[in-house]
Amino acid sequence: MMIIPEIELRTVNVTRYVTPLREGGSLPAIAEADDGFLYVLKFRGAGQGVKSLIAELIGGEIARILGLRVPELVFAKLDEAFGRTEADEEIQDLLKASTGLNLALHYLSGSVTFDPNAAEIDPLLASRIVWLDCLLTNVDRTARNTNMLWWNRELWLIDHGASLYFHHSWDNWEEQSLKPFVQVKDHVLLPYATQLKEADAELRPLLTPERIRAVTNLLPDSWLTTHGESPEAVRDVYTRFLTNRLAHADNFLNNALHARNALI
Repeated sequence: MMIIPEIELRTVNVTRYVTPLREGGSLPAIAEADDGFLYVLKFRGAGQGVKSLIAELIGGEIARILGLRVPELVFAKLDEAFGRTEADEEIQDLLKASTGLNLALHYLSGSVTFDPNAAEIDPLLASRIVWLDCLLTNVDRTARNTNMLWWNRELWLIDHGASLYFHHSWDNWEEQSLKPFVQVKDHVLLPYATQLKEADAELRPLLTPERIRAVTNLLPDSWLTTHGESPEAVRDVYTRFLTNRLAHADNFLNNALHARNALI
């Protein structure tokens, strides 16, 4: 019998919209919740909708299992009355479309965007992050947009919403799970990732099927209604995609090694 380890995300109620973060088309915002903390709020009514939230949750919690630093993720409830007094019509429409359960990351006050030209990074840490993004097919960790922050002298990963892009087509998920991650050539940390084999040997055993299932079990039913299947069937596809991709990790590892050799 498979014993699924429990992972829990807290749920908070959004009490105050502080300011938008006008990045790309998703319009995340800094918001305050009823626990008194500030969060970067990702809206279900924006951009790619709940698929972005699904990728954010899965990517963030898998990174955490692997020992990488990710701000706390919480479910964020947005009341239908919230935002009625918002003067900006675009933001008001976004808030109305996002009633219900959204996702938020703890706001790292005072953090600065990671700049590879201004900071040294440990080669093994760089290799772990590249390995993670190859697993998740995360296309959004480039020099133009690193999606990493320096906070308290440590490197933190944010914004995994562009990961798992197979779920935008869905039909060929099994084929997609076997493919190398060719976009690794554009990864901002690839030049520093000199220990990819060591990272693979360290990280691959940590992601057991039970731990992957524990992460996908976090996905709310209300986010899993866009594929014409039951929520449990959709969770199962995410689980099988990741376990299958991990079972064939040599495919993306060898491609990453080749891409890095091409830089030399």
